Amino acid sequence: MKNLYDEMPNGYQESIQKGLSTVRYFSRNMSFGTGSKEERISGLKKEIEAADAIVIGAGAGLSTSAGLTYSGERFKRYFFDFARKYGIRDMYSGGFYPFPDKETRWAWWARHIYYNRYIDAPKPVYQELLSLVKDKDYFVVTTNVDHQFQRAGFDKKRLFYTQGDYGLFQSANSSIQKTYDNEEWVMKAMKAQGFIRDENGAFQVPESGALKMKIPASLIPKCPDDGSDVTMNLRADDSFVEDEGWRRASAAYADFLRRHERLQVLYLELGVGANTPVIVKYPFWQMTLANEKSVYACINYGEAFCPGEIANRSICINGDIGDVLAKIK
Repeated sequence: MKNLYDEMPNGYQESIQKGLSTVRYFSRNMSFGTGSKEERISGLKKEIEAADAIVIGAGAGLSTSAGLTYSGERFKRYFFDFARKYGIRDMYSGGFYPFPDKETRWAWWARHIYYNRYIDAPKPVYQELLSLVKDKDYFVVTTNVDHQFQRAGFDKKRLFYTQGDYGLFQSANSSIQKTYDNEEWVMKAMKAQGFIRDENGAFQVPESGALKMKIPASLIPKCPDDGSDVTMNLRADDSFVEDEGWRRASAAYADFLRRHERLQVLYLELGVGANTPVIVKYPFWQMTLANEKSVYACINYGEAFCPGEIANRSICINGDIGDVLAKIK
């Protein structure tokens, strides 16, 4: 299987590879931070203000803090019929369910895409983050695929979505290395299932609760170039298409790291778990170790820690990201 960095620019490849080797170098002595939570938040505010540049590394925990949860009330509201018929318990597992036909599978995905890509997050966490960094020299690298950074107003030229985008399809024909915008299709598929637009133009479940769990066969999405089937542009295996936009963002990120590697940089990690540490966490640790002017900060609920070797230049805050950002403001 192709690794994420196989086709990235050399500078970013080198950063990740050094990160992996550095992780092996780090002792197992992990630090969870010193001082009170209030002192750490105050310290992070000062670092944001003082930094020459800020590199934001964002994981699923950021969107969870913003209210884009995959289970609970949101799932019950929009996928109640799929839960009842197929026993699906959350949006994540539903993405892997072996539906009986394409009409049903794409009905599911239309809902999944819409409620995680084409609406604003319920809570203004992304907007609060932008208000803290908008006047700084920043760049964002994220494993999230929900496009919430751009929806909140972040400069798209300063964003690198490493794992894909819910808003894109790719051809099942591996010889076609292109992606296709799916917004128009999603809107048609939502309407075909019986969702009703409210006064703000957002799709809602009708009062009757009557929804269709299939779309017409004529609405099954196809590749506009050769008519083949399409799949989601999400990194699941080596069939993931790294299109021109992905490569351009990858190169921009590598260039940003190179230009700032000796400056006072804040590596701000938000909601990154253990699923893909090679994308954000390990490189951030390595780059902090390599640059004595830099600071590593991590905000995560239950998983805020760093290696002891960089503890004296790290701020680890265990808590909800939205709550912490609001206190910084």
